[in-house]
Amino acid sequence: MFKLLSFIQKNMVWTIPGSMLLGLFYGYLFNAAPLKQFIVPVTFIMVYPMMVSLNVKNVLKGQDGKLQLVTQMINFILIPLVVFFIGKLFLTGNDPKFALWAVGLFLIGVLPTSGMTISWTGFAKGNKEAAIKMVVFGLVIGSLAAPIYTKLFMGTTVEVNMVDMFKEIATFVFLPLLAGLLTQFLGKKKYGVKVWNERIQVKFPPFSALGVALIAFLAMSLKARQIIANPGDILTILIPLILFYLISYILLTIAGRLLFKREDAIAMVFGVVMRDLSIALAIAMTAFGKEGMTIALLISLAYVVQIQSAAWYVRFIDFMFGPVQPGDETASEPRKAEVEKISVLDQPVSMAMDIKKILFATDFSETARYAVKYACSIGNKYGAPVYTMHVVPDVLDEYSSGTGIDLSHTVDEKKRNELNQKNIEAAKIEIRERMRATSQKILEQMPHCPLSEDRTIITAGHPVEEIVKTARDQKFDLIIMGTHGHGEFEEMVLGSTAGGVILKSKVPVLVARPS
Repeated sequence: MFKLLSFIQKNMVWTIPGSMLLGLFYGYLFNAAPLKQFIVPVTFIMVYPMMVSLNVKNVLKGQDGKLQLVTQMINFILIPLVVFFIGKLFLTGNDPKFALWAVGLFLIGVLPTSGMTISWTGFAKGNKEAAIKMVVFGLVIGSLAAPIYTKLFMGTTVEVNMVDMFKEIATFVFLPLLAGLLTQFLGKKKYGVKVWNERIQVKFPPFSALGVALIAFLAMSLKARQIIANPGDILTILIPLILFYLISYILLTIAGRLLFKREDAIAMVFGVVMRDLSIALAIAMTAFGKEGMTIALLISLAYVVQIQSAAWYVRFIDFMFGPVQPGDETASEPRKAEVEKISVLDQPVSMAMDIKKILFATDFSETARYAVKYACSIGNKYGAPVYTMHVVPDVLDEYSSGTGIDLSHTVDEKKRNELNQKNIEAAKIEIRERMRATSQKILEQMPHCPLSEDRTIITAGHPVEEIVKTARDQKFDLIIMGTHGHGEFEEMVLGSTAGGVILKSKVPVLVARPS
């Protein structure tokens, strides 16, 4: 099932239109009214996973006050005015649906920065730390300001009940936020920060993508017969949406070039254009009664425009702000805090087999540090050199997972290799520094441990595929690696890395688990 959810997340530019088409056919052929009962639970499924992965730890860190201030001024002064006047120009008519679409456009304008802000900023080599702050500030300020702004700007167009909006925001923003932060706290406490960040937290965003797809299905199915009777409605909605994003990109690119350095400018761009469509959908579907279906139609289409426009913008990011300068690759360097010292225990391991060359695959986890004793002991016993291998996540795969779209087509293979090579070189430096720092301890405990900083292999890509390929191509006799947890959870995670190597490798695999 998780593979299906990941597919939905990585291909949202296709799955959302697909869900809308399915909803259109279903609503036309069947009575969709009973589906209304699923709006609240589906909305919670859409919002809660985003909060679980929201990083609020670094909000008060850094010296980027000007960047944050300018970004939020654009978000809450300029953008609301832009969407208001676009709505006035393009969404006018005697039919009440035009006013409701204008409200949907306005909701998009007053709810900035989604989790995609961080992913797209990172992929474009922008300031991810600043992007995290933008997401948190935008979520809190937007949630508080949305009812007031909507009443102030749209109150003469449609009836806006501020009390109802605040109730829905409390239900679908602050309650999931508290639940998400509690989930983070308990998860990190139980499994450890590294395991939580790398193995568990990543399981949540695909459920949010599923929620978005289901909401799009519900919105279309409940309005299907009206849409089929008036097919021009889709074009009517798309024109102001496309215009809004086009104006936003142009204005933000100019402001970024004038006011900030490259990485800060990129963070500002995506801190504004990546609107929080999930929260906008939640409010539309729950705070406006039956009229919310009409509002939700426009917001659902905004997903398609937002994701596709971001993918195209990234393709021209170097033209907009220039290439990344040496020493300014903050977005792609591996987090040094995650690279830990290698330690060994002094009890040798005895085995009866002919081993001439050992591959020790490490992700710098606690269990990998434990597994190194087996690599040293077995290598020492058989006089076999031990090669240390680390797999750096592929840049495009990493950000595709966060952005909700397959980004492999946005850059050519040469550019992709260049991006990965920078990560590889940075990882090599860090690994060698750690090995030098612990070499004395290793020698004290195992005087003849055949580890050497000269025998390091660092590649980029999927860990299972890279480990299996390296062991096969370089003719290793044994792969040694650690597992990543305990009990039922360990069984789940083992299948993604160590378990995958066991299943696919023709080279024997030793998986060490701390006792």
